[in-house]
Amino acid sequence: MDIERISVLEEDEGTRLDILLSDEIPDLSRSYIQRLIKDQMVTVNGSLEKSKYPVKTGDLIELKIPEPKTLSVEPQNIPLEIVFEDEDLLVVNKPQDMVVHPAPGNYQNTLVNALLYHCKGRLSSINGIIRPGIVHRIDKDTSGLLVVAKNDFVHRSLAQQLKEHTITRKYHAITLGNIKENKATIEAPIGRNPNDRLKMAVVNGGKEAITHVKVLERFKDFTYIEAQLQTGRTHQIRVHLSFIKHPLLGDDTYGGKTKKFNLKGQVLHAKVLGFNHPTSGEYMEFQSSLPIYFDKLLTILK
Repeated sequence: MDIERISVLEEDEGTRLDILLSDEIPDLSRSYIQRLIKDQMVTVNGSLEKSKYPVKTGDLIELKIPEPKTLSVEPQNIPLEIVFEDEDLLVVNKPQDMVVHPAPGNYQNTLVNALLYHCKGRLSSINGIIRPGIVHRIDKDTSGLLVVAKNDFVHRSLAQQLKEHTITRKYHAITLGNIKENKATIEAPIGRNPNDRLKMAVVNGGKEAITHVKVLERFKDFTYIEAQLQTGRTHQIRVHLSFIKHPLLGDDTYGGKTKKFNLKGQVLHAKVLGFNHPTSGEYMEFQSSLPIYFDKLLTILK
């Protein structure tokens, strides 16, 4: 077990404990540091404090870092559609109905299982043993592009680009009803639904969330759109479209439930992904074709 000791400087007075530690030890993610604090692996002047504790000049912080756990998620030989790959990262086109990473009760047949096999375990470790390499996620029933980090340096760089909203993420979707404006920006904070903790919702005090919507084509009862994320909150596009009374077609959770078309879930595809390569600095942008079911649905609607 490694032990880190930090003495708080005057310039850091008032900073949250978890933020100070993540700044001082950049190899550890803030979420991991928060877990260590919760697990009583962090003391301030010999006492336990919470993540939000405002540090004081002269505080002596001691952080115990456990040895990494042996990865318990098994590699599986599952075919992957790889759009790009080099020694630092890969961009994959995830199919609909595939879960991104394992969770209790579901430790097989996920994207992570496939990545562990393909990359022979060479993936970033920042997000722990369950989510190696995973920088950002898309829902099980959402298809499309994801970037995966093969090492921690690349992971941190991509995570910072996400934080600074410099990664391009454009989704194609079909909504219920006709959206009148050709272009619109939905700016509404998102947090846990107070009436159903399994859902997200537009709520006062939620995290900033901004989605840019462009109409691509209108049909009798539906609208084909492009939605570009400026921020990346959980279920953001689904929640925002439901908020403006145009939920995604097939989205049982947020008001787009329908028995038509025999859909497996919301009609949402991560079509465009662009970012600065962490090693070369070059801006790279990728596009993926719409899945077969999506193309067929557009033909039916026309």
